[in-house]
Amino acid sequence: MTKPFLAVDNLVVDYHVPGGTFRAVDDVSFSVDKGKTIAVVGESGCGKSTVAKALMRLVTPTSGSITLDGTDIASMSESKLRPMRSKFQMVFQDPYGSLDPHMTAQEIVAEPLKLQGVRSKAERHKAAAKLIDQVGLPVRSLDKHPGEFSGGQRQRIGIARALASKPELLVCDEATSALDVSVQAQVLRLLKSIQDDTGITYVFISHNLGVVQEISDTVMVMQKGKLVELGSTASVLTSPKEDYTRKLRRAALDPSTMTGLKPRHIVRSLALANS
Repeated sequence: MTKPFLAVDNLVVDYHVPGGTFRAVDDVSFSVDKGKTIAVVGESGCGKSTVAKALMRLVTPTSGSITLDGTDIASMSESKLRPMRSKFQMVFQDPYGSLDPHMTAQEIVAEPLKLQGVRSKAERHKAAAKLIDQVGLPVRSLDKHPGEFSGGQRQRIGIARALASKPELLVCDEATSALDVSVQAQVLRLLKSIQDDTGITYVFISHNLGVVQEISDTVMVMQKGKLVELGSTASVLTSPKEDYTRKLRRAALDPSTMTGLKPRHIVRSLALANS
Protein backbone atom coordinates (compact mmCIF):
# COMPACT_ATOMS: atom_id res chain seq x y z
CA MET A 1 0.00 0.00 0.00
CA THR A 2 1.38 3.41 -0.99
CA LYS A 3 2.25 5.63 1.94
CA PRO A 4 0.68 9.12 2.03
CA PHE A 5 2.87 12.00 0.95
CA LEU A 6 2.07 13.86 4.19
CA ALA A 7 1.21 12.05 7.42
CA VAL A 8 0.60 13.88 10.70
CA ASP A 9 0.33 11.68 13.78
CA ASN A 10 -0.69 12.72 17.31
CA LEU A 11 0.37 16.33 16.76
CA VAL A 12 0.44 18.50 19.88
CA VAL A 13 1.41 22.18 19.94
CA ASP A 14 1.60 24.11 23.21
CA TYR A 15 2.20 27.84 23.54
CA HIS A 16 3.77 29.36 26.63
CA VAL A 17 1.45 31.89 28.22
CA PRO A 18 1.58 33.78 31.52
CA GLY A 19 1.00 31.24 34.26
CA GLY A 20 1.55 28.11 32.19
CA THR A 21 0.83 26.73 28.73
CA PHE A 22 -2.02 26.83 26.24
CA ARG A 23 -2.66 23.74 24.12
CA ALA A 24 -3.48 25.06 20.65
CA VAL A 25 -3.41 21.67 18.90
CA ASP A 26 -4.34 18.55 20.85
CA ASP A 27 -3.48 15.08 19.47
CA VAL A 28 -4.38 15.71 15.81
CA SER A 29 -3.73 13.07 13.13
CA PHE A 30 -4.41 13.15 9.38
CA SER A 31 -2.80 12.33 6.05
CA VAL A 32 -2.99 13.41 2.41
CA ASP A 33 -1.83 11.64 -0.73
CA LYS A 34 0.45 13.25 -3.28
CA GLY A 35 -1.39 15.52 -5.68
CA LYS A 36 -4.46 15.80 -3.45
CA THR A 37 -5.90 18.55 -1.25
CA ILE A 38 -6.99 18.40 2.36
CA ALA A 39 -8.92 21.34 3.83
CA VAL A 40 -8.75 22.23 7.51
CA VAL A 41 -11.85 24.07 8.71
CA GLY A 42 -13.25 25.43 11.95
CA GLU A 43 -14.08 28.64 13.79
CA SER A 44 -11.43 31.25 14.60
CA GLY A 45 -9.16 30.00 17.38
CA CYS A 46 -9.78 26.32 16.68
CA GLY A 47 -6.09 25.65 15.94
CA LYS A 48 -6.15 25.37 12.16
CA SER A 49 -3.55 28.10 11.57
CA THR A 50 -1.32 26.56 14.24
CA VAL A 51 -1.48 23.29 12.29
CA ALA A 52 -0.33 25.24 9.21
CA LYS A 53 2.55 26.81 11.14
CA ALA A 54 3.59 23.42 12.52
CA LEU A 55 3.61 21.91 9.01
CA MET A 56 5.89 24.74 7.91
CA ARG A 57 7.94 24.39 11.11
CA LEU A 58 7.29 28.04 11.92
CA VAL A 59 6.45 26.60 15.33
CA THR A 60 8.03 23.48 16.80
CA PRO A 61 5.54 20.77 17.80
CA THR A 62 5.46 19.79 21.46
CA SER A 63 5.03 16.16 20.44
CA GLY A 64 3.89 13.99 17.55
CA SER A 65 5.25 13.49 14.07
CA ILE A 66 4.99 15.26 10.71
CA THR A 67 6.19 12.87 8.02
CA LEU A 68 6.77 14.52 4.66
CA ASP A 69 7.63 12.14 1.82
CA GLY A 70 8.97 9.60 4.32
CA THR A 71 10.92 12.03 6.54
CA ASP A 72 9.74 13.15 9.97
CA ILE A 73 10.36 16.91 10.17
CA ALA A 74 8.57 17.55 13.49
CA SER A 75 11.65 17.64 15.71
CA MET A 76 14.33 18.09 13.05
CA SER A 77 16.96 20.74 13.83
CA GLU A 78 16.91 23.88 11.70
CA SER A 79 20.30 23.03 10.18
CA LYS A 80 18.98 19.67 8.95
CA LEU A 81 15.62 21.14 7.97
CA ARG A 82 17.05 23.97 5.87
CA PRO A 83 17.90 21.85 2.78
CA MET A 84 14.35 20.44 2.83
CA ARG A 85 12.50 23.76 3.06
CA SER A 86 12.19 24.10 -0.69
CA LYS A 87 9.87 21.06 -0.63
CA PHE A 88 7.20 22.87 1.38
CA GLN A 89 6.06 26.46 1.03
CA MET A 90 3.22 28.66 2.26
CA VAL A 91 0.80 31.19 0.82
CA PHE A 92 -0.28 33.60 3.52
CA GLN A 93 -3.69 35.13 4.21
CA ASP A 94 -2.78 38.77 3.73
CA PRO A 95 -1.69 39.61 0.17
CA TYR A 96 -1.10 43.18 1.33
CA GLY A 97 1.29 42.45 4.20
CA SER A 98 3.21 39.43 2.87
CA LEU A 99 5.07 41.21 0.06
CA ASP A 100 8.00 43.61 0.44
CA PRO A 101 6.67 47.00 -0.81
CA HIS A 102 10.15 48.10 -1.87
CA MET A 103 10.73 45.22 -4.28
CA THR A 104 9.33 44.71 -7.77
CA ALA A 105 7.19 41.69 -8.56
CA GLN A 106 10.08 40.14 -10.45
CA GLU A 107 12.47 40.65 -7.50
CA ILE A 108 9.94 39.20 -5.03
CA VAL A 109 9.44 36.04 -7.06
CA ALA A 110 13.17 35.71 -7.82
CA GLU A 111 14.26 36.02 -4.19
CA PRO A 112 13.75 32.32 -3.25
CA LEU A 113 15.92 31.34 -6.22
CA LYS A 114 18.76 33.45 -4.85
CA LEU A 115 18.43 31.70 -1.50
CA GLN A 116 18.63 28.37 -3.33
CA GLY A 117 21.96 29.32 -4.83
CA VAL A 118 20.99 30.49 -8.33
CA ARG A 119 23.75 33.08 -8.69
CA SER A 120 22.93 34.52 -12.09
CA LYS A 121 20.59 37.49 -11.75
CA ALA A 122 19.55 37.12 -15.37
CA GLU A 123 18.67 33.45 -14.80
CA ARG A 124 16.68 34.30 -11.66
CA HIS A 125 14.74 37.04 -13.40
CA LYS A 126 14.03 34.82 -16.42
CA ALA A 127 12.61 32.13 -14.11
CA ALA A 128 10.59 34.74 -12.20
CA ALA A 129 9.10 36.10 -15.43
CA LYS A 130 8.01 32.59 -16.39
CA LEU A 131 6.33 32.08 -13.00
CA ILE A 132 4.57 35.45 -13.19
CA ASP A 133 3.23 34.44 -16.58
CA GLN A 134 2.17 31.05 -15.14
CA VAL A 135 -0.05 32.72 -12.51
CA GLY A 136 -1.73 34.85 -15.16
CA LEU A 137 -0.09 38.26 -14.74
CA PRO A 138 1.07 40.22 -17.81
CA VAL A 139 4.71 40.88 -18.67
CA ARG A 140 4.25 44.56 -17.83
CA SER A 141 3.77 43.49 -14.18
CA LEU A 142 7.44 42.56 -13.77
CA ASP A 143 8.72 45.99 -12.79
CA LYS A 144 5.74 47.09 -10.70
CA HIS A 145 5.73 47.24 -6.90
CA PRO A 146 3.09 45.58 -4.69
CA GLY A 147 1.26 48.87 -4.12
CA GLU A 148 0.46 49.03 -7.82
CA PHE A 149 -1.47 45.73 -7.81
CA SER A 150 -4.96 44.72 -6.73
CA GLY A 151 -5.46 42.24 -3.89
CA GLY A 152 -6.00 39.32 -6.26
CA GLN A 153 -2.91 40.22 -8.26
CA ARG A 154 -0.82 40.41 -5.08
CA GLN A 155 -2.02 36.97 -4.07
CA ARG A 156 -0.98 35.68 -7.48
CA ILE A 157 2.49 37.13 -6.85
CA GLY A 158 2.53 35.35 -3.49
CA ILE A 159 1.64 32.08 -5.20
CA ALA A 160 4.36 32.62 -7.82
CA ARG A 161 6.91 33.30 -5.07
CA ALA A 162 5.88 30.09 -3.28
CA LEU A 163 6.16 28.11 -6.52
CA ALA A 164 9.66 29.45 -7.26
CA SER A 165 11.16 26.79 -4.98
CA LYS A 166 9.29 24.05 -6.89
CA PRO A 167 7.64 22.77 -3.70
CA GLU A 168 5.85 19.45 -3.45
CA LEU A 169 3.61 20.70 -0.63
CA LEU A 170 1.87 24.09 -0.53
CA VAL A 171 0.12 25.21 2.64
CA CYS A 172 -2.50 27.89 1.97
CA ASP A 173 -3.52 29.66 5.19
CA GLU A 174 -6.79 31.48 4.42
CA ALA A 175 -5.23 32.37 1.09
CA THR A 176 -8.50 33.62 -0.42
CA SER A 177 -10.28 35.10 2.60
CA ALA A 178 -9.07 38.67 1.96
CA LEU A 179 -10.31 38.61 -1.64
CA ASP A 180 -13.71 39.41 -3.09
CA VAL A 181 -15.94 36.69 -4.52
CA SER A 182 -14.92 36.89 -8.17
CA VAL A 183 -11.20 37.08 -7.36
CA GLN A 184 -11.53 34.11 -4.97
CA ALA A 185 -12.93 32.05 -7.82
CA GLN A 186 -10.03 33.07 -10.09
CA VAL A 187 -7.41 32.13 -7.51
CA LEU A 188 -9.08 28.77 -6.81
CA ARG A 189 -9.10 27.99 -10.54
CA LEU A 190 -5.43 28.95 -10.71
CA LEU A 191 -4.52 26.66 -7.78
CA LYS A 192 -6.41 23.73 -9.29
CA SER A 193 -4.76 24.30 -12.67
CA ILE A 194 -1.31 24.34 -11.06
CA GLN A 195 -2.11 21.13 -9.21
CA ASP A 196 -3.25 19.45 -12.42
CA ASP A 197 -0.04 20.51 -14.16
CA THR A 198 2.48 19.75 -11.39
CA GLY A 199 0.95 17.17 -9.03
CA ILE A 200 1.54 19.46 -6.07
CA THR A 201 -0.14 18.61 -2.74
CA TYR A 202 -2.20 21.23 -0.89
CA VAL A 203 -3.19 21.78 2.71
CA PHE A 204 -5.89 24.45 2.53
CA ILE A 205 -6.81 26.30 5.73
CA SER A 206 -10.19 28.01 5.53
CA HIS A 207 -13.37 28.95 7.38
CA ASN A 208 -15.34 29.22 4.12
CA LEU A 209 -17.21 25.99 3.29
CA GLY A 210 -17.91 27.19 -0.25
CA VAL A 211 -14.19 27.53 -0.94
CA VAL A 212 -13.53 24.17 0.71
CA GLN A 213 -16.12 22.47 -1.48
CA GLU A 214 -14.42 23.83 -4.60
CA ILE A 215 -10.78 23.02 -3.77
CA SER A 216 -10.52 19.96 -1.53
CA ASP A 217 -10.73 16.17 -1.72
CA THR A 218 -10.79 15.67 2.06
CA VAL A 219 -11.98 17.85 4.93
CA MET A 220 -10.73 17.93 8.51
CA VAL A 221 -12.90 19.78 11.04
CA MET A 222 -11.27 21.21 14.17
CA GLN A 223 -12.74 22.57 17.41
CA LYS A 224 -10.74 23.92 20.36
CA GLY A 225 -7.55 22.33 19.11
CA LYS A 226 -9.04 18.89 18.55
CA LEU A 227 -9.96 16.96 15.42
CA VAL A 228 -13.73 16.36 15.51
CA GLU A 229 -14.43 15.01 12.02
CA LEU A 230 -12.41 13.79 9.03
CA GLY A 231 -13.61 12.42 5.71
CA SER A 232 -14.23 13.08 2.04
CA THR A 233 -15.37 16.61 1.24
CA ALA A 234 -18.72 15.37 -0.07
CA SER A 235 -19.52 13.29 3.00
CA VAL A 236 -18.38 15.82 5.60
CA LEU A 237 -20.15 18.81 4.05
CA THR A 238 -23.39 17.12 3.01
CA SER A 239 -23.76 14.36 5.65
CA PRO A 240 -21.73 15.40 8.70
CA LYS A 241 -21.63 13.02 11.63
CA GLU A 242 -20.78 15.53 14.36
CA ASP A 243 -22.97 18.27 15.86
CA TYR A 244 -20.17 20.81 15.55
CA THR A 245 -19.83 20.19 11.80
CA ARG A 246 -23.58 20.54 11.39
CA LYS A 247 -23.35 23.86 13.25
CA LEU A 248 -20.67 25.08 10.82
CA ARG A 249 -22.84 24.06 7.89
CA ARG A 250 -25.88 25.88 9.26
CA ALA A 251 -23.76 29.01 9.75
CA ALA A 252 -22.54 28.72 6.15
CA LEU A 253 -26.15 28.71 4.97
CA ASP A 254 -27.16 31.70 7.11
CA PRO A 255 -27.31 34.73 4.73
CA SER A 256 -26.19 37.03 7.55
CA THR A 257 -22.90 35.11 7.87
CA MET A 258 -22.19 34.36 4.20
CA THR A 259 -18.90 35.79 2.99
CA GLY A 260 -16.83 35.01 -0.06
CA LEU A 261 -17.45 32.23 -2.56
CA LYS A 262 -20.88 30.59 -2.30
CA PRO A 263 -21.72 29.06 -5.70
CA ARG A 264 -25.40 28.17 -6.15
CA HIS A 265 -24.75 24.45 -6.54
CA ILE A 266 -22.93 24.36 -3.20
CA VAL A 267 -25.67 26.19 -1.35
CA ARG A 268 -28.27 23.97 -3.01
CA SER A 269 -26.49 20.71 -2.10
CA LEU A 270 -25.98 21.80 1.50
CA ALA A 271 -29.60 22.94 1.76
CA LEU A 272 -30.88 19.60 0.47
CA ALA A 273 -28.73 17.75 2.99
CA ASN A 274 -30.01 20.04 5.71
CA SER A 275 -33.68 19.43 4.90
